[in-house]
Amino acid sequence: MALRIVFAGTPEFAVPALRVAGARDELVAVYTQPDRPAGRGRQVTISPVKAEALARGWPIAQPADFKSALSRDALRALQPDLLVVIAYGLILPASVLSIPRLGGWNLHASLLPRWRGAAPIQRAIEAGDAQTGVCLMQMEKGLDTGPVLLSLSTPIAADDTAGSLHARLSRLAAEALEDGLKLLRAGLRPVAQPQAADGVTYARKLDKAEARLDWAQPADVLERRVRAFSPWPVCEAVVAGERLRVHGARYLPLVHKQPPGTVLMATKMGMDIACGHGALRLLQVQREGGRPMPVADYLNARSALRSA
Repeated sequence: MALRIVFAGTPEFAVPALRVAGARDELVAVYTQPDRPAGRGRQVTISPVKAEALARGWPIAQPADFKSALSRDALRALQPDLLVVIAYGLILPASVLSIPRLGGWNLHASLLPRWRGAAPIQRAIEAGDAQTGVCLMQMEKGLDTGPVLLSLSTPIAADDTAGSLHARLSRLAAEALEDGLKLLRAGLRPVAQPQAADGVTYARKLDKAEARLDWAQPADVLERRVRAFSPWPVCEAVVAGERLRVHGARYLPLVHKQPPGTVLMATKMGMDIACGHGALRLLQVQREGGRPMPVADYLNARSALRSA
C-alpha cells in the first residue's frame, strides 16, 4: 500500500532520502526552506531539495515557519500518512507533528543519544570517535530526543573529512528510510527504542572562530579539527608570519623542543609545524585570495622556508 508522504528537507544531504520517499509512495508535498541570497554575489538561490523536486515535478511548499494556523491548515489539507524530516532547518512544534496519521520521522546523522544537535558529523570527527551512523527516529517535541526506530553505523576512517563522511551518511540515511518505509508498506511499525539516558552529548553549531588553529594545542587535536572543518569553514593558521587556510594535514608523533608554531621542516612532502605536543604536517594550504594548493607548490613561492 502506497503511503501519502510529506517530505521536509533543505540541503544536499537530504536529496538521496528525498528520492527514496518519492520512489514508491505518493509524495504529496516537498517542504524546504525559502529561497535566499547566497554566495559572494548574494544571488537568490534555491535549495538542493527544491532543485530535485522541480526536476521530478513534485509539489513544493516553502513556508517561513509554522506559527500561523494557515500554514498548519495547508499541511493538514494534504492528509499525509507520514512526515519525513531530514536537515529541514526548522524546529517543528507538536501541533505540526500531530497532523500526519503516523506522526513524523526524523533522520539524524549520529548514533543517538551521542551528538544531538546541529553539527553531529563534524563533532564526531573532532572528538576522535571511532564510528558514527544514522538514526531514524520518531519525532517529538525535544531536540533529537525521540525514540529510535532504526539505525545504521559506519566507521570513521583516519582520513575522513566532514565532506567524505557527509556523503556516506547521506547515503546511509536514504537506506534507513527505505528500510523503514518497507516495514510500513507491509503493515508493520518499526519498534521504537527509547534513547539511553547515559551518553548524551550535544553537537553545537560550528563557529568560524573555532577554525583558528592554536599551535599550543596537541597536534592530534588540530589534525582532527582540520578534517572536521573541511570543507567548511576550513581551518586557518599563521605559518611563518603568513595566515593560511589549511585544507589538509597529518599528525606526527614527533618529540621536539621547539616553541609552538615553529616550522620544523619544509619539503615537498609537507611543512611540519611544532605543536604543544607532536607536530602537524601541512599537506594542502591556501593563501589569501588564492586557491588550495599542495605544500610543494606553496614552497615554490616561499623558497626561503624550504629545508636544506
